Amino acid sequence: MKRVLTAAVLIPLVLLAVFRAPWWLFALLIAVVIALSLYEYLNITRGYGIEPLVLPTYGWVILFLLANFAFQGELGQYMHPLNLVAFIPIFFGLPVVFRRDLRMALAASAVSAFAIFYLVVPLYLLADLRSNRGEAFLIIFILFSVWAGDTAAYYAGRAFGRHKLAPIVSPNKSWEGAIASVIASVAVALLVFCFAIQIQELFPTPSTSWETPSSSPRNMPAMYWVHAFVLGLLTNAAAQFGDLFESALKRGAQIKDSGSLLPGHGGILDRIDALLFAIPVVWYYARATELFLFVAR
Repeated sequence: MKRVLTAAVLIPLVLLAVFRAPWWLFALLIAVVIALSLYEYLNITRGYGIEPLVLPTYGWVILFLLANFAFQGELGQYMHPLNLVAFIPIFFGLPVVFRRDLRMALAASAVSAFAIFYLVVPLYLLADLRSNRGEAFLIIFILFSVWAGDTAAYYAGRAFGRHKLAPIVSPNKSWEGAIASVIASVAVALLVFCFAIQIQELFPTPSTSWETPSSSPRNMPAMYWVHAFVLGLLTNAAAQFGDLFESALKRGAQIKDSGSLLPGHGGILDRIDALLFAIPVVWYYARATELFLFVAR
């Protein structure tokens, strides 16, 4: 019951932020999610006997977020946030030099650096999709596809699960649940794609002008539907791997949940683990194919 009530409260709030919040507020909310999930991740690493580089990690994230805001303004050509990735060796290599116990120097640097690629970059890409008027609907594509897959896996697994998917990492997950997850995720992905233009209209109008195309996704060539189907499959596969990966991290640290902030769900990281793997897949696929920009011309 706690799980359902928490979802009933969170989902409308998330959708409200996605659709109606101005970009700066949406980016600020993403920053809060990054901070909370980073806190949980660093606590997980302590379960491995590693003392992470807390201050350098948060310091890098703060600089990254400031660069993200600057990138939206006149300094954009000089302050692309991803440029800071080049400084990761300095941020997480130099601090361990001053530690007395160097036996965990590499581990401390590695887990802190990995947090950037695991948590910060994917969530930044979500904000990047939101800032682009022609790609904003992909956020709904991601969220609904992942949520549908997660819900189907949970209930189908409980009802029909007989064959363990990853018994060591997550004993409760089954192949039956995984298959149901794929079916539900792809079905919802196609449904979202069908109403892409209508969904796009719900987002705030940016300062730059744009024109709604006369054609709808229903009249698009079959190629678009094939790509939507493929992207739905890839999104679900990435989401399930993301879920399993976080389960492996927790299992290795001998903890059940990443936190206790969300009743019935655990921590923030427990709720976004699938999204962290799915977001980069959708972002890159959309940029590589350039087939999902038809909603903005």
